[in-house]
Amino acid sequence: MSRQRRLILLSLFTGIGLMIVKFVAYFLTDSSAIFTDAAESIVNVVASGFAFYSIYLSAQPKDENHPYGHGKVEFFSVFLEGGLIFIAGAIILAKACYNLFFPAEISHLEEGIYLIAVTSVVNFVLGLYIMRRGRALGSITLVADGKHLQVDAYSTVGLIMGLLLMNLTGYQWIDVVISIVLGLFILFNGYKLLRQSIGGLMDESDTALVQDVVAILERNRKDVWIDVHNLRVQRYGNELHVDCHLTLPRYFDLIRVHDEISAVDQIVNKEMSVRTEFFVHADPCLPECCRYCQLDECPVRAHQFDKKISWGTDIVTRNQKHYLYAIVD
Repeated sequence: MSRQRRLILLSLFTGIGLMIVKFVAYFLTDSSAIFTDAAESIVNVVASGFAFYSIYLSAQPKDENHPYGHGKVEFFSVFLEGGLIFIAGAIILAKACYNLFFPAEISHLEEGIYLIAVTSVVNFVLGLYIMRRGRALGSITLVADGKHLQVDAYSTVGLIMGLLLMNLTGYQWIDVVISIVLGLFILFNGYKLLRQSIGGLMDESDTALVQDVVAILERNRKDVWIDVHNLRVQRYGNELHVDCHLTLPRYFDLIRVHDEISAVDQIVNKEMSVRTEFFVHADPCLPECCRYCQLDECPVRAHQFDKKISWGTDIVTRNQKHYLYAIVD
C-alpha cells in the first residue's frame, strides 16, 4: 500500500473515532455549538473515504483512455470535500437559527468540553502531520485533508472558549452565537476548497509552480539555451506536466537538439519535489536573437551581443521570442 493511502486511512479511522466522541458530547450536553462540531466530523469521515479512493485511482498508470494519467481525480476529491463542508455549514446555520427561537436546555457542559478538547488536540496534530507529508509527496488531496483537520481543530478551540464563557456567565444564548459564527467559518473554508478544485479542473495557472520551474531554469541556464518561452505548467495529481518552447542555435543537428531538451528535463526533475514530465518544442534561433545570445564563437552570429535577459515568469510564459522585449540585469 502506498504512503498516501496509509496516511488517508489513518485520517479516516481517526475521524470515525473522533466523530463518535463528539456525538457522545452532543447527546450528553444537547449543545447547539457541540452539534456544529459533531456535524463537521461527518464531513471529515465521508471526505476521507473518497480521498482514499481518489488517491488509489490517481496512482493507476496511464492507459489508452487516460494518456496523462488519472491524477485529475484528486481535484474531484477536493471538490467533494469542499462541497460537503459547504453543505455542513449551511445545515449548522439552519439549526442555529432554529435554536434562536426554540432553545434547548444545556446540561453536563463541563464533561462535553473535556471530550471535544481531546478531539481538538488529536485533529490538530494529525492535520499538521498529514499536511506536511502531503506537501512532501506532492498530493493535493492529502494537503486538503490535513487543512480540513486543522480547520476543524481551530473551530473546536473557538467553540471551547465560547462554551467556557457561557459556563461562567450563564448566558445560554452564547451557545447559539458560537454555532452561527462557526457555521459561517465552515462555509468560508468550504468555498475556498471549491474554488481550488474548480481552478485545478479548469487548468488554472499555479503561479507558485510556474515560478519554481522558471527559477530552476534560470539557475541552470546554458549559453546554448538562447531563450525559453510559452512555458505552461499543469498539475495531474502528484505529477506535473510542463510544456515550453526552447530556442537553440539553428545549426544544431537533431542529436544535439535532443540532448539539450533531455538536459532541461533532467535538471527540472532533479530539483523539483514532484515528478515532472516535459514537452519541449525546439525553436531555431533568428538573427534578432543574437542581441541577447551569450554563445561564444557562434558561426552564424548576425549581431553583437547587447544585453542579457533574465528569465522571469513575466517573459518566459509569453508566446514569443525574447527579442521582442528586453529586461536588463
